[in-house]
Amino acid sequence: MIKLYNSLTQKKEEFVPIQKGKVGLYTCGPTVYDFSHIGNFRTFLFEDLLKRVLLAFDYKVHHVMNITDVDDKTIKKANDEKKELNEITNKYTNAFLDDSKSLRILEADDYPKATDHIAEMIQMIEVLVSKKFAYISKDGSVFFKISKYSDYGRLVNLSNSTILNEQQLSDEYDLDSVNDFALWKSHKNNDGKVAWDSPWGKGRPGWHIECSAMSTKFLGAHFDIHCGGVDNKFPHHENELAQSTCSLNTPFVNYWLHSEFLTVEGKKMSKSLNNFYIISDLVKEGFTYEDFRFIVLSAHYRSKVNFSIKRKDEAKSAIRRIEEIRQRLLGISNEVSNTLPDVVNDFNESLMDDLDTPKALAIFFNWVRLTNQNIDQKNISENEAKAGNAFVEYFNSIFAILDSPNVLPDEIKSLVDSREDYRKNKEWKKSDSIREKLLSLGWKLKDTKSGTKVTKI
Repeated sequence: MIKLYNSLTQKKEEFVPIQKGKVGLYTCGPTVYDFSHIGNFRTFLFEDLLKRVLLAFDYKVHHVMNITDVDDKTIKKANDEKKELNEITNKYTNAFLDDSKSLRILEADDYPKATDHIAEMIQMIEVLVSKKFAYISKDGSVFFKISKYSDYGRLVNLSNSTILNEQQLSDEYDLDSVNDFALWKSHKNNDGKVAWDSPWGKGRPGWHIECSAMSTKFLGAHFDIHCGGVDNKFPHHENELAQSTCSLNTPFVNYWLHSEFLTVEGKKMSKSLNNFYIISDLVKEGFTYEDFRFIVLSAHYRSKVNFSIKRKDEAKSAIRRIEEIRQRLLGISNEVSNTLPDVVNDFNESLMDDLDTPKALAIFFNWVRLTNQNIDQKNISENEAKAGNAFVEYFNSIFAILDSPNVLPDEIKSLVDSREDYRKNKEWKKSDSIREKLLSLGWKLKDTKSGTKVTKI
């Protein structure tokens, strides 16, 4: 039984889906006004891990990730660059999807955009107004009345005595800000052409109502898991929970999961501290996408990830060790068994215990060490090698840090083929220069009786 830490109850709970064998999963996606930074991808990688574990344990997962393409930030960016809103949001949506693919994040089943679901948002707001959970201000904005909802603050243990009754129109909140929040914002001059008709006049939705409307459209009024970063917990998820339960008369979500922050050398990432990175910055620094995946997944999702450029070598060394054991096992047998070694039971127990990746990695690397010893002592059978191949494949289905053993990038394959031609012609200097070139690109060659083996380093 998988156990997950539920932010709603502040404890680990056995995961019991609403429908046996099926999981409705909603993950807060990017606000597409800029490139997603590595702190954002810490959350997206945690969500990918969760999804991979659920799939590994034979759940059918319906995964929805929203795209926030209208809010204060996207409108400001469009205004600053004097461009149409969708020109800005399409650019950064595509960049996000490209980065996600490079990081081997499994695609969601649905990527709903906020601007495509305004009608659903208006409908939900109308229900809240009719039930007196929301009120209309003089300028035609609509606010959720927090004092009407006695359970407000459940995600963060917020006392009703701390609640203020001050209208909040901005999408930007301080973490301790508690206000009646905007469900609908009347049109202002700086919104430009960004506006939709509503029963309350022209305007646009508030940020929080977007996720409530889109998640329930695709997953139903009551679904299993809602994820995000710890920074989403309050007020965004708190407000989602309030408006959804009040409009739908359901619990809305059974399990709320939140990942901790990513810091850079112990400090909060910020442009002012010159420690702000997007994914392409890491590539320029010599990281592979797999290096970054490993660093993020080596920490428990509820612990802070302390990132540093210096951790590149640590990640490369760990991945190299896994690649080397894979090559050694494939050298004994290139077949994959239908059975796994017994150690997989401990590995799985770690994953089922609230996605305990540090423990799972420790178990896996101990197996790597013992397997290397057995190979060195010629104390491993062909069947054990086949089972080992299966374990490496299974491990990689969760962590996704190894390339396919049989597929080389076109550029690398071309260089290897050229080197073979030079070797046949005994042009050793040219052959050696290609070996050095491959090393600089992160690939190691080993000439064996059965041919040249190429491994990523």
